[in-house]
Amino acid sequence: MAMPIRTLLYCMKRRALRSALLPGLLLLGTTPAHAAPLPMPAITGPLVAPSPFLFNAGPLGELDITGVMSGMGVWQDHPITGDRSTRADISNGQIFIQKTHGLIQFFLQAGAYNMPALGTPFLSTGNTVNDYYGALPQAYLKIAPSNHFSLLIGKLPTLIGAEYTFTFENMNIERGLLWNQENAVTHGIQANYSSGPLSASLQWGDGFYSKRYNWISGALSYAINSANTVSVVAMGNMGHTNYSSLATPLYQNNSDIYNLIYTYASGPWMIQPYLQYTYVPTNPTIGVGRGTATKGAAILASYSFSPHVSLAARAEYIASTGNANDGAVNLLYGPGSKAWSFTITPTYQDQGFLSAPSFHWCRRPITPPVLSGARRETTRPRPGLFWKPASCFERAALTDCTGHAC
Repeated sequence: MAMPIRTLLYCMKRRALRSALLPGLLLLGTTPAHAAPLPMPAITGPLVAPSPFLFNAGPLGELDITGVMSGMGVWQDHPITGDRSTRADISNGQIFIQKTHGLIQFFLQAGAYNMPALGTPFLSTGNTVNDYYGALPQAYLKIAPSNHFSLLIGKLPTLIGAEYTFTFENMNIERGLLWNQENAVTHGIQANYSSGPLSASLQWGDGFYSKRYNWISGALSYAINSANTVSVVAMGNMGHTNYSSLATPLYQNNSDIYNLIYTYASGPWMIQPYLQYTYVPTNPTIGVGRGTATKGAAILASYSFSPHVSLAARAEYIASTGNANDGAVNLLYGPGSKAWSFTITPTYQDQGFLSAPSFHWCRRPITPPVLSGARRETTRPRPGLFWKPASCFERAALTDCTGHAC
């Protein structure tokens, strides 16, 4: 679920209004006999993916093919230094090919993508692909000897967090502030087991895409009943990694991350509150003079008024420990900084067409900049409080190619 950047929204000192138009087209084909929606890519409400196109690949058997295309236009009235008031880019141009039956299965995700997130500067789609996960952001082999156990090997989605990596997977256009502390894609191996209401996953990988295999992740979920689920997720670096890149923030890649997630889904409602705690232990070799933590809480919710109209919202708060003089590092907007945000996204979907204007409010203190390896270093040396309302508008089409133009 979670993972890394790039944004349409950037927290600035003055009141600012930004609007973004993200028109798009998600192309999915179907055979005359429609297949059921697939588990990958994972999509949370209110978005509902149409059925896949079924393709007979000879010795590989029957494959499922889906895809997404979307464009993004951005306007802002107080851009940061070096940014522009208006931008336009491709936000998604991806294809998904997978085999979902038999002992040997696989999932391939290829193409271009953007990953806008609150509180971070805009990054072009070309730079996002080059600086993060390449043109094949997720790809893995799945060995499934039974319905209860499976083993994944390859470029895997993270286990941590309550929001997914790509725009079309989430109820809100941009990922939130807590998501920025989490990894998104990892190279590794993952074992999954389920029995009745219990499901568990254990993952060994390279954390924040570091190619240093010293991270262990685990997730445990219990379905209380058909509407209520509780999940505990934890991950951490079992060693030390003195390496960083845009996809591999130095401090976060040496951290421990914990989530407690509750999910209620029944009828028109989906409500998902969760808590997050991250901790970077003292490590003078990478410049951590004092252990530093972040503490966050968020709630995601959506309500479907009809099969076509729904309303999604997100509220969140996050704070970091320490100050600029005690050796604490910058995990947020400077040591000891804090921020909150509120997002509301009314959504209209008619078969393959999706329209979602999204409005964001964000507030944080501005603290002096601290040179560090933390990703998305956007701190500016200005005093006082920041207050920023912002709005985005996303319009996408999820088009069933049977009987529709695509």
